[in-house]
Amino acid sequence: TTAGAVLLATTSLAAAGGLDRSGQSINALFEAGNHVELSFGSVSPSVSGTGVGSAGLSTPTGNIAGSYTQVGAAHKGQLTENTSVAIIFDQPFGADVNYEVAGYILGGSAASVTSTGVTLLGRQQLNENFSVHGGLRYVSAKGEYVRPEVTTPNPDDPANPNVTPGYSSTYSSGSGTGFVIGGAYERKDIALRLAVTYSGEIDLALPGSAGNLTTTLPESFNIDFQTGIAADTLLLASVRHVNWNGFSLDDDNPLAGGSILDYDDDVTTYSIGVGRRFSDQFSGSFTIGYEAATDVPAGNLGPTDGYISYSIGGAYTLENGVKISGGVRYVDLGDAVTEGFGSNFAGNSAVGLGLKVGYTF
Repeated sequence: TTAGAVLLATTSLAAAGGLDRSGQSINALFEAGNHVELSFGSVSPSVSGTGVGSAGLSTPTGNIAGSYTQVGAAHKGQLTENTSVAIIFDQPFGADVNYEVAGYILGGSAASVTSTGVTLLGRQQLNENFSVHGGLRYVSAKGEYVRPEVTTPNPDDPANPNVTPGYSSTYSSGSGTGFVIGGAYERKDIALRLAVTYSGEIDLALPGSAGNLTTTLPESFNIDFQTGIAADTLLLASVRHVNWNGFSLDDDNPLAGGSILDYDDDVTTYSIGVGRRFSDQFSGSFTIGYEAATDVPAGNLGPTDGYISYSIGGAYTLENGVKISGGVRYVDLGDAVTEGFGSNFAGNSAVGLGLKVGYTF
């Protein structure tokens, strides 16, 4: 069994798990010897629904979710037989929402979040089976928020409708640092590895053109598991839990109305799959991912609720130690009803493509 020889690097979605995109994997730390890798992902979501139009009629929203790309890189160095370090670059959080249909009540609203992360980790092998790892994670983020003036009926006084003033602010980059700690149990004779990783909260403050934004990126837990189940066959599973409950993006300008985005539920995502080595050079994988729906009204900047996904990938190893991996992921996004306006978003999906090149030396 070839541990870790199959693709697990197809990208996550902003619509899943709050603002999660990369999943903050540390798998590079467990590569054999010295290792470098580069990864690229492209995600094309289709998220649309119907809701109240400016004339009070049911109006389609059009596709509100923009396509995006993900870039990652990692370098792992084996310092001694039992000590190794890794530096990992990713784009952990993000969002890109744009209500372009003018007739929809939120027409002209848009929001974007981009981020970069750098994680520095060390790993110490305690004995043949147990190891510990830990270090620091640095995250920087920036974004933009635009909300047009919105007029809604006033049932108590039809002659004087409710008017929410428009608002716009561009947020410059802000950064923060948190810690990462974990441990692993391994049995190389059956390619078994169980790794548990905790990532702490990170506070961010982003100066804005109209109002300043503050937020706390939530703590998270990652569990990664693999084991050989037959000759040349590997069982793969993972669990990621993020404490999104209580998360909010808060703008200090009174015109922003306080919280731009908030979440009331934690999110846990699961994946399970099988990897198979077909030859000394080629292996493949099939993985199913799942995130349960919360069944509560969704925010207008992320109108989906849970998902199920299907991924297929392959990896080819060259004689010089270079491994090329690629895959495709289809995501069936869960239906949602938005808070405030009660718009219905249903039948949505996304497709992700991933490519990774690694070199072990």
